[in-house]
Amino acid sequence: MKRLIELGLSEPEAHAKAELYAKADAALDSLGADKHRWSIWVPGRIEVLGKHTDYAGGRSLVCALERGFCVRVAPRRDSIVRACSLDRLATFETSLVSPAAGERGSWNRYVATVVSRLSANFQRVLRGADIAFASDLPADAGMSSSSALVVATFIALSKANDLRSNTIFRSVISSGEELAAYLGAVENGRPFRDLQGDVGVGTFGGNQDQTAILCSEPNQLARYAWEPVKRESLLSVPSGLVFALGSSGVHAPKAGAALAKYNRVSLAARRLVELWNRDTGRSDVMLGTAIADVHGAAERIRELAAKVRNGPFTATYLKGRLEQFVAETYEIIPAASDALERVSLTEFGVVVDHSQRLVEAHLGNQVPETVTLQRSARELGAVAASAFGAGFGGAVWALVPEVGADEFLTQWAQRYQKKHRKASRESTFFLSRAGPHAYQF
Repeated sequence: MKRLIELGLSEPEAHAKAELYAKADAALDSLGADKHRWSIWVPGRIEVLGKHTDYAGGRSLVCALERGFCVRVAPRRDSIVRACSLDRLATFETSLVSPAAGERGSWNRYVATVVSRLSANFQRVLRGADIAFASDLPADAGMSSSSALVVATFIALSKANDLRSNTIFRSVISSGEELAAYLGAVENGRPFRDLQGDVGVGTFGGNQDQTAILCSEPNQLARYAWEPVKRESLLSVPSGLVFALGSSGVHAPKAGAALAKYNRVSLAARRLVELWNRDTGRSDVMLGTAIADVHGAAERIRELAAKVRNGPFTATYLKGRLEQFVAETYEIIPAASDALERVSLTEFGVVVDHSQRLVEAHLGNQVPETVTLQRSARELGAVAASAFGAGFGGAVWALVPEVGADEFLTQWAQRYQKKHRKASRESTFFLSRAGPHAYQF
């Protein structure tokens, strides 16, 4: 695992991956796969701040985890793609010539979506691959395991088909951020520039997750604006601090039970833009575009939302959705960035607390378990803590001193178990530094 250490993964985490890569190799052996193979590392991610902002054209503060997918790939001479999930103990087979749809709500839907989209978007993508992967991410915990699988499948087939030398590919994608934007479009089914869209996996999301996975740097938090995609800054994680992660055990699969709830939050942002466009005659696609381009737009949209009397959203919910987006994008993330640059940790914690309160009050995407995790982390002395991801379950991050971090994890888990005994049976607690982005090696 020397290469993973060189890429920026801590030594304990890098060595912990050896067994996962060995299991992936064994799975390829059982499939009778070609012995010429390569490896891929694809991390999960932490959304430090930027709750439901990316698809609306706001801002986010993100980093990669030191946990993720360990992937081994063997090329094929035909168009068949076989994906073997060691976590699910299942294998899915499809083809670049006649792609299968995958099962709704299943992990294989993500693999099938990538295969179908690459087949439709790029000429001469005809060589399949055998792909085996094992993950040490907790499942459906808001750490972006689904988007990580999309990225892993793409990287595997990209190398198998030398996609980076493909004329069409090179004409539309020339950076990590552009690739992340494309894969976000693959996942949600949107077209990307001149490349046609498809059905996607059913989520109305953006490309925050893919960007964090593909563009993060070790020991750094990346601040991104989303319309257009732009890295605004890299912020060092303060020395001596590490992330503690607590997954609630309340599963929130974006392609499963939580899909409609997740999309409702997204559709509310879209509804605000529709009200604005109807009133002004503009054709803005994202909330952030309207607010950034027109002075006073936020206040006008607030007035329009207050007049709503029917439809799927109440005026109260729409006004709250707007308030959360504006505060997170234009107040909270700039203030948090400034506090980190000055290493004002108390101030950083207060700002993050405000972000947490806003989503509890206005997005309606928190459950009692994530609220407990956030509150108890702060009570136990975390510098800052917040729920993250789509919500409706998932996980909480806490920034804690590295000295004593193991004891913090123990106490955090014990408190959670006492209050949420049933959910705690499937909860997971672990430490992670801000890690490196996805690599093929």
